[in-house]
Amino acid sequence: MSESVNNPLEASDTEAARNFAQNRENDITEFVDSHPDYYVKQFNKIGESARFTPTFNWAAGLLGPIWFGARGLWSWAIPFLIIETLGLVQIARGLFGDLAADAFARIESIEGTLELRRQQLAAAIESQSDKIDVYKRTVASLESSIGGIRAEAQAMAEQGTSIALSGLIILLLAKLAQAIVGNWALEKRFSDWLSDRSVRSGMPKQQLIFSAIFMGLIVLAAMLHYSFPGRYTLLTEFPTHAGIRTTAIAWVEGFFAFAVTHGEGIFDAITYGIRQILDTLELIFVSTPWIVIASFIILLTWLTAGVTPAIYTAAFLSYMGLLGFWDKAMTTLALLGTAACLSIIIGIPLGMFCARRPRFYSFIQPIMDFMQTMPAFVFMIPVIAFFGTGKPAAVVTTMIFGGTPVVRLTVLGLRGVPDSVREAAISFGANKWYLLTRVDLPLASPSIRAGINQTIMLSLAMVVVASLIGAKGLGEDVLEALQYANVGQGILAGFAILFCAMILDRLVQGARKG
Repeated sequence: MSESVNNPLEASDTEAARNFAQNRENDITEFVDSHPDYYVKQFNKIGESARFTPTFNWAAGLLGPIWFGARGLWSWAIPFLIIETLGLVQIARGLFGDLAADAFARIESIEGTLELRRQQLAAAIESQSDKIDVYKRTVASLESSIGGIRAEAQAMAEQGTSIALSGLIILLLAKLAQAIVGNWALEKRFSDWLSDRSVRSGMPKQQLIFSAIFMGLIVLAAMLHYSFPGRYTLLTEFPTHAGIRTTAIAWVEGFFAFAVTHGEGIFDAITYGIRQILDTLELIFVSTPWIVIASFIILLTWLTAGVTPAIYTAAFLSYMGLLGFWDKAMTTLALLGTAACLSIIIGIPLGMFCARRPRFYSFIQPIMDFMQTMPAFVFMIPVIAFFGTGKPAAVVTTMIFGGTPVVRLTVLGLRGVPDSVREAAISFGANKWYLLTRVDLPLASPSIRAGINQTIMLSLAMVVVASLIGAKGLGEDVLEALQYANVGQGILAGFAILFCAMILDRLVQGARKG
């Protein structure tokens, strides 16, 4: 009775296993596009174990990086290309390279000096100068150096065989490693291909040709350069012409001259707006009695962030006051606050706009990359050309350097809001404004706060740099400390800058916890 029940089940399982094996074989055949029987056998062997299963692929071993590149395994091709190139370079250096070329170049340089010293010695002997012994010791020292370098050159020339042998060992080991891991790496790519058919499969002729040409050029250039140093100038010096740079400089200067001439009204308006905000903040922070400002900052910190941050804020303010940094700290706080607040006011709406518009965001991403990676001293040059020197230029420089994180993290936070939550809100009749203010922004607020924090920290990093173009405040003290090696002043002013940033950070992003 039991046999009659179990036999159909066993037959069904056997049929399912046979169908699975046949489907897998068909998939492997389609994927590899050449020698399917071999790869079916090897892939099945590899798939039986979750661990690394060594096999041997002659094509991967012989062709090396060319095989990996043609198969689309570039993450394997590049490291193996570097190792094989190292081995081939060593072989070429050992068999054909002039290993003593550098030594003979040094000998030639020393011989020129030696000839001059011999002439000076002959002149000193003829004139019975008191420097005869000095010149004799110098000549003897140079002759001894030449003898030592000649011995070194001879020893290096005799190392050719051992260098070539070491390169051959490196090359053979790389070939062996590629032959062993080739099938395993390809089977992993086959697994990716099963879930995503857009992954490249087979070994297309154009990919094979491209891989061979690319690898061949890299290896040939490296072998020629390291085996025959200085012989082929094309490999050591980029082909250029001085007129290209001169023309580019003239174009850039012409563009900035045109922008300054025709955009004067816009730049003056921006400068005026920034100066108004700065003057207002400086009037509040610097001219108001210190006890009022300190009390207000501590109270505001307590209301926004809690008791503990308020205590720390009081300690930071006391540090600034007791060490005589109060006025400069308030000036720095006004400068930092202006730059950070403007960056936040512009950055968050821009991030909200970009979050649902991928094309626009992809358009401004290179601009933000430029703003974030270009050295500060470079983009200070056009800022000075457009806005002159002084505090407005310092604010613009700080905004350029520190304004991108809040945009990026706002976009990241809004895109991270679960679609299920948004769909649920929409299904209950939420309009766009309600969806933005009650769903998207609250859920994205941790990421947005992180962006605000990063903007403030990057703005802090520009305080000292901005002092180079006329910004007052604590940056001046640090700059003077650098100029005159005044360690104590620089360290104390640096801590004051840090405390200003921490206070501003707590005020902007602090969430009251008690």
